[in-house]
This record gives sequence, structure tokens and C-alpha cells, in this order.
Amino acid sequence: MEYSADKTDKFKWPVSVSQKIEASPKDIWAAIAKPENLKGFHPFCEKNTVLKWPGTNAVDVIHYYSGWVLQRKFTNWIDGVGYDLLIGREGGRQSYVSWRIIEEKGKGALRITLYPHALQKVPVAIRWIPHLTTIQPAMHSYLESVLKGFKWFMTTGKPVIKNQFGSHKWFSTNDA
Repeated sequence: MEYSADKTDKFKWPVSVSQKIEASPKDIWAAIAKPENLKGFHPFCEKNTVLKWPGTNAVDVIHYYSGWVLQRKFTNWIDGVGYDLLIGREGGRQSYVSWRIIEEKGKGALRITLYPHALQKVPVAIRWIPHLTTIQPAMHSYLESVLKGFKWFMTTGKPVIKNQFGSHKWFSTNDA
């Protein structure tokens, strides 16, 4: 199952970014399935705390450098392939996210697709302008930074540093 239809039907206009990784799909899976994995490769993550791990119903918390704290609740866990999750403030609105490993000639790629909760209840005739001018570019930049961090981590074995690929207006700060 690529995406859970009941989740994606209620979200419109996903943002998706892929990154080729010089590693096997097995090694990519090992890295993303590890508890507290974001701390190694997420350039806006100050802390990644596991509440329950692994598998469907896993839960962790991301503490961003901006001060935001978001919880990830895993809804679908496919060993060796990827997972789906809901992310948002505890008790708040949730965005739907899918992580998938793609095999290409023995090497792998990682694709993250985000279905943002923002503007979902706004009529489509009004929603498209702020989506195209604000939400989509900001989330695309965010996902690119995360995947650049993942590629860095897989290639060098070293964790990323804060804002290694630039800061983000929502998830980080410009200070060192």
C-alpha cells in the first residue's frame, strides 16, 4: 500500500521530495527505522524523544530549534519499505507524512511526501494562492533540508549540525 486512502482523501496538494542515496535500501531502512533517528540527520531537530518504538502505533516527539514541539504517530510501518505517520502538536491538527525507500539499480532513494493540514478547511478557490506562495515553498525547502541531511549522514556517518543547509522560518532560527 503506497498511501492510506482514508488519510490522503482528506488532504489535498501534497509536497514530495526525493533524494538519491549512495547506500542500499537495507541500510536506508536501518537508518530510518532506528529510534531517535532524526537527531542524526534532521538539521532543524534539537531533540527526538521516543515514547513508543518501533512499528505501527510508534510515537516520538520532535523538539525543533524554533521551540516548536511536534508529535509523530506512526500509522503504517512496512519493514524495509517505509512508514506513514501523522505529525502535529499533541491534541492539535495533524499533517500526514509518508516515507518511502525506492530501489534504483541496487542503490536507494528516499522520498518523503507531506500532506499538510494547513488550509485544508479553506475553500479551494481561496486556498490555492497561499498554498502556492507560502505552504508549498516552505515545506518543499524543509523536506529538501531533511533529505540533504539524510544523504550527508548516510555518506559521511556524521550527524548534521543545526541549520547545516540553511535555516527555516518555521522550524529553526538563524542564530548559531
